[in-house]
Amino acid sequence: MFKSYSMELGGRTLTLEFGKYAEQATGATFVRYGDTCVLVTATVADTPRPGIDFFPLSVDFEEKLYSVGHIPGSWNRREGRPAEKAILTSRLIDRPLRPLFPKGMRHDVCVVCTVMSVEQDNIPDIPGMIGASAALATSCIPWAGPIGAVNIGYVDGEYIVNPTVAQREVSLMNLTVAGTSEAVLMVEAGAKEVSEEVMLGAILFAHEEIKKIVAFINDIVAEIGAPKKEFPLQLPGEDVKAAVREYALPKVEWMFETFERSERNAREEQVKAEVAEHFAEQFEGREQEVADALYGVQKEVMRRHIIDKGVRPDGRKLTEVRPIWCEVGVLPRPHGSGVFTRGQTQVMTVATLAPMSEQQIIDGIGTEDRKRYMHHYNFPGYSTGEAKPPRSPGRREIGHGALAERALLPMIPPVEEFPYCLRLVSEVMSSNGSTSQASVCGSTLALMDAGVPIKRPVAGVAMAQGITAIQMDIKIKGIDEAILRQALAQAYDGRMHILGKMLEVLPAPREELSKHAPKIVHFMINPEKIGEVVGPRGKTINKIIEETGVKIDIEDDGSVFIATEDSEAAKRARQIIEGIAKDLQVGDVFTGKVVRIMPFGAFVEYAPGKDGMIHISKLANERVEKVEDVVNIGDTLECRVGEIDSQGRVNLVRNDIVYDDDSMPVRRPPRRDGDRDRRGGDRDRRPRRRD
Repeated sequence: MFKSYSMELGGRTLTLEFGKYAEQATGATFVRYGDTCVLVTATVADTPRPGIDFFPLSVDFEEKLYSVGHIPGSWNRREGRPAEKAILTSRLIDRPLRPLFPKGMRHDVCVVCTVMSVEQDNIPDIPGMIGASAALATSCIPWAGPIGAVNIGYVDGEYIVNPTVAQREVSLMNLTVAGTSEAVLMVEAGAKEVSEEVMLGAILFAHEEIKKIVAFINDIVAEIGAPKKEFPLQLPGEDVKAAVREYALPKVEWMFETFERSERNAREEQVKAEVAEHFAEQFEGREQEVADALYGVQKEVMRRHIIDKGVRPDGRKLTEVRPIWCEVGVLPRPHGSGVFTRGQTQVMTVATLAPMSEQQIIDGIGTEDRKRYMHHYNFPGYSTGEAKPPRSPGRREIGHGALAERALLPMIPPVEEFPYCLRLVSEVMSSNGSTSQASVCGSTLALMDAGVPIKRPVAGVAMAQGITAIQMDIKIKGIDEAILRQALAQAYDGRMHILGKMLEVLPAPREELSKHAPKIVHFMINPEKIGEVVGPRGKTINKIIEETGVKIDIEDDGSVFIATEDSEAAKRARQIIEGIAKDLQVGDVFTGKVVRIMPFGAFVEYAPGKDGMIHISKLANERVEKVEDVVNIGDTLECRVGEIDSQGRVNLVRNDIVYDDDSMPVRRPPRRDGDRDRRGGDRDRRPRRRD
């Protein structure tokens, strides 16, 4: 039976429809938010896969390009591997859903959000997350939801729910919060140096909106929700838990007596082997229960050490930061490199600068079609001592790279000040936790080593004058305001300490770019002149590139980027382009090449395919019998525009000589009172037209 329910969210109508589409899924809802439409389904397997020892939840966010009226740009003209934004959104939805499933569940659960229509003022991430919550809550799948989710902006000192495109452009933060009516489950944010108080206020403001969404879904569940099905849970029996705890507790305590990681790992393997052998006969066929019970004892002891003794597993106090050392300029050929090491976590980030033409082109459903700044993160097996070959980046790697990118992006100078495309690659060399934080620190060092004039250094997920990014995953069923406030305060103290260590190595960006980095000149031309600069089939611009050896990129707004290591070549290319794009005026000066000689004068090119003439009488002060006596084809002359006639013909004079007559404008020092001309009389300096 078709049912439709609506509520107001952020000044717009959110509608959830049930019973009309995807009826064979375990749970389904069609979400409408403005003109944005997302079909969300949740499906559970009838039986668990044999031998599985984890909860197999998958969340997929499917971006369909027809949703924005686009045909995919791939060869096959169909959607392929999910775009980075879709992967990040899948992770965003997964994180608040996962903690609310019952422990011990082993049946596959698949949540699929299919984006079918997109209005850019209503991004589909939030409708997808709310739809996932509603689909699970109304289905028979056991789940402790519902949850709600909102996106929060901060404009002119006010918090805005689900901001529009125009509001997002001026917002100081892009915050997504998900949670239940009781607590916050997930926080993810990018921000432009906002304070801890502003960020905390935004999270609490978001939670009030979340409570309304949860109440809305609960009302729907009360009316059409299916009874929850009893799924067999793979949990250790009480007899196993009691026996394992009694036998293993002192062994686990012994395991946690050492703070050295390799020794701890060796003890852990020893304890696992002893426990498995001890209970092999007593609990034959229940080996997984024994392993799960032992894991529970380990968590119990670890938490007791942290809560009661205030000591972490590696021996640190709760507010103590592991030993830090940093290094820059490690790699000689790349444009910048930085190493950040904290305890046994180590990341090297390498910075590459390139012309703007090397921006990433995005074929997605959002408003962004290009990325000038890219951050990639790699997590090889050797970083954790695992013997496994490299693989292509997974969702975790993409997510960590995006977090570091979000943290550093507000500090990257605008293209008008720094006309470069930037790519950072963080290579995790060793991991003992918080590699995303280490990649941010290593990236700051790499940028400064490359000479990128970043606004301020960044540490962890935040920086000195405010927060630029946050990612908070709650593995339990939520946290309250007090814990949030304490976490933000403690994060501030930690990052101040880390920043101090980083700045001891390199206190500011280097004054000059790497000698291996391309030198880029940026200037603007009239967009209406772009066609003339490019020329038919690129003939004009290709000629400039061939002549000067530079790389040239021109954007639709008239931005011109010239990349080369030869400053003189860049100067020459700029002069040519500006010559083409500029409307010549009498008195303009340029340096051009003689391209044609006639008996009456020489033609000098001031732009590709455009030239003006110097009359033979203006090639020198003395009489010239033959043009070739003074100039030849290929010579370079400094010229000045003397006249542009009614037919657009350009008459030139040489700018490097002073003429004895006044038939053309001349370049002379400013006249002072009492000056007399070379023929003994005062001269009217105004230019005269030739008859």
